[in-house]
Amino acid sequence: MPTRFANATWSGGLKTGKGNISLESNVWSGPYDHRSRFEKGDYTNPEELLGAAHAGCFTMFVSALLEKNGTPATKVETKADVTVLAGADGPTITEIVLTLVGEVPNITKEKFVEIAKEAKVKCPISKAVASVSSIKLDITLK
Repeated sequence: MPTRFANATWSGGLKTGKGNISLESNVWSGPYDHRSRFEKGDYTNPEELLGAAHAGCFTMFVSALLEKNGTPATKVETKADVTVLAGADGPTITEIVLTLVGEVPNITKEKFVEIAKEAKVKCPISKAVASVSSIKLDITLK
């Protein structure tokens, strides 16, 4: 499997500076700053991008496990809420909540939950953020 990369640049001080994040694929590039990260701003932030990566990885993993189970999904969608709190050692990601909604014919709620829990543990981004004290699942099967 290939190694992927993203780039970030920053100019200026922490609160008055500005930065830009870009992806290897060139499909997205965008600005970020202190306000967008720690307050309410107009730009992106690393935690939002981590949430996007986690939601994407987890959703693909759920889909793969559903297909392996013989119950391919019509649609699966995940929202990732990433919580950052200030601490003595600086800001820390304390929780990620993955909210999964699935449209999956011919599956029981119990089996869908079992597959989602397996995906939460085995998805590569979940493994990468394993030090986050709480990764929760909120699951809906339509």
